[in-house]
Amino acid sequence: MEILVYGIGGVGGYFGGKLANAGLNVSMIARGEHLKQIQKYGLEVESINGNFKVKPKVATSDISKVPKPDLIILGIKSWQIPMIASELKPILKKNTIVLPLQNGADNYEKLIEVLPKENVLAGLCFVVSFIEKPGKIKHAAYEPKIVFGESDNSRSDRVMKIHETLDEAGIENDIPENIQLEIWKKFLFICTVSGIGGLTRVPVDKIRENKFLYEMMRNSAREIIEVGKARGIPLNEKHLEMVFEIINSQPKGTTASTQRDIMNGKPSELENFNGFIVKEGKKLGIETPVNRYIYECLKPMEEAARKSK
Repeated sequence: MEILVYGIGGVGGYFGGKLANAGLNVSMIARGEHLKQIQKYGLEVESINGNFKVKPKVATSDISKVPKPDLIILGIKSWQIPMIASELKPILKKNTIVLPLQNGADNYEKLIEVLPKENVLAGLCFVVSFIEKPGKIKHAAYEPKIVFGESDNSRSDRVMKIHETLDEAGIENDIPENIQLEIWKKFLFICTVSGIGGLTRVPVDKIRENKFLYEMMRNSAREIIEVGKARGIPLNEKHLEMVFEIINSQPKGTTASTQRDIMNGKPSELENFNGFIVKEGKKLGIETPVNRYIYECLKPMEEAARKSK
């Protein structure tokens, strides 16, 4: 199997590294100094589960230089999907599978606007990892896991083949009964903490300690649930409480990656998180005042970050 990992940040670097470390044919798309270091010395992964170093089959920024893949794993940000999907078109074979692992609720829909539906799966992942320095990924916490499936939740041959491949690489993975629900459960968590974190610029424990902000988080989450339900996702109060159990268990100093992007003046996933909820709420006739407040307050910074990138 020819595998292309597009985007070698924390997500793509960790999972792509694991696949390459298992001896699979892995090509990597990266940029800048990070790419140069990978080309020269290979990709280093420092992990709580054991360190390793790999040399990908191909490491490049030029997609035309990679072998036509059987599986493409997207390690990019959700806001990059439309542009990257167009770039992928020329290298797709009839049976190439594209697996998105981004945060966000509508990545599958964004992909099938550009790519043939038969080439795309739905997916998400759990991992706490990041680029520590060019050429090196640090996996700092959490047992990494990929969750994926067909849009109709069938257990197709290709889904089972990817399951076997991930097993071979020692990557925990799951094919759930309802992939859309799993995507929204993670989205409920990440959207709830990201925007308010970017707005307050403090870690999640500081937000938890403030009664007003904590209630604001809960109201934001309730709006997300209502929008999800209107889109046919079976979210309920149980999922709200599950998310707040996770929020309440986050270690002191924890921040979300989107929050860090906002604080560092980088383009972020704001549009795909709180912005998405505001726009979907408007379309579906659901009021989303908390998410709108967060979104509108952060939007000028997001626009400035995109102009400067």
